[in-house]
Amino acid sequence: MSSTAFRPTPSATTTTPAPPPSRPRPSLRRAAPALAAYLAVRATGLLVLALWTHRQRHGVWPILATQWDADWYLGIADHGYTGDPGVGPSARSMAFFPLYPFLVRAVSAVTPGSPASTGLCIAVVASVAAAWGVFAVGDLLYGRRVGVLLTTLWAAFPVGLVQWMGYTESLFTACAAWSLYAVLTGRWLWAGGGAVLAGLTRPTGVAVAAAVTVTALLALRRGPFSPRVLAAALLAPLGWCGYVGWVGLRVDRWDGYFAVQRLWHNQLDGGTETLRRMRKLLMYDPTPQLFLVLVTGVMLVSAVLFALSVWDRQPVALLVFTGVLLAIVLASSGVYFPRARFLLPAFPLLLPVALHLSRASRRYRALALAAAVAGSAYWGAYMVLVWPSAP
Repeated sequence: MSSTAFRPTPSATTTTPAPPPSRPRPSLRRAAPALAAYLAVRATGLLVLALWTHRQRHGVWPILATQWDADWYLGIADHGYTGDPGVGPSARSMAFFPLYPFLVRAVSAVTPGSPASTGLCIAVVASVAAAWGVFAVGDLLYGRRVGVLLTTLWAAFPVGLVQWMGYTESLFTACAAWSLYAVLTGRWLWAGGGAVLAGLTRPTGVAVAAAVTVTALLALRRGPFSPRVLAAALLAPLGWCGYVGWVGLRVDRWDGYFAVQRLWHNQLDGGTETLRRMRKLLMYDPTPQLFLVLVTGVMLVSAVLFALSVWDRQPVALLVFTGVLLAIVLASSGVYFPRARFLLPAFPLLLPVALHLSRASRRYRALALAAAVAGSAYWGAYMVLVWPSAP
């Protein structure tokens, strides 16, 4: 199916979409301004963090490479999934999906340096690949300017520092962005393969699988039969389903993965707990914690941006991806404070903002981006140096 079937009709103020690049070298050259902007934004955040840690006499490397979830991934990379059969405290490591720790183990086996350094390098490299994929989607749909702005906004996400930590958000976003790009350009087997990798990276990989499968089934319904499209629809969920099925076999119960998640107090309740926490925080807490206010704001703004994305008639693949991801985050009864991080891969939600900035005056655009970058740098350092829990 042609990629044009998924493009919104450009209005008089919308930049005409560029044709999808067919060779890696020209497409990388086209993406160079976006990647330069991405690196500049993240370097600014790293500089602020370094200055802040210097004043507090902390080291930057341990903060980025070894704390919180990074420590769990390093443990899996070193020792695998430990614990006896059955759902007990020792099974908690199985809540973490395997692709990232597998890469850490494989790469550190053939390179010098510690597994922690290897994991951090993998995250940074994956973040650049993710930024390139984010640009590719924006460029395909609305042109180069929007692609660059979308990449810059994603880099300046309030908790964007996580992109350069030993976490899985960068790797997951890279898999998701390139899988969605493959869907939009009709590269169905690449789309299915990317969805498999996303499904092996994070629990929310089910959102990528849903995006690929739903779009593929719609393509089969509307057009002539294609074995590649059918293969993509069937292939996409295999990564997520495969790992969830393996955990079930490991703990000897059909709902094994979800039982493991309950050890972390994570389960879906339709959003009841989320609404309760928001209400308490915004209406009844006289001294709400600043970081929790940020997390709440990110969730509320994300919901508004999703509504705008629907209004803008974004391609089905993007809407399914962000819709499922947002639903999982909002409908969870689990821990509240990491939810801004969980929404970091939902880059298509930033498309309405990127479109608005592309039509704004140069001065307004510069001021808006400068504020976003400064805010991201501050919140990133605050998140790891002041906030006492995990990002």
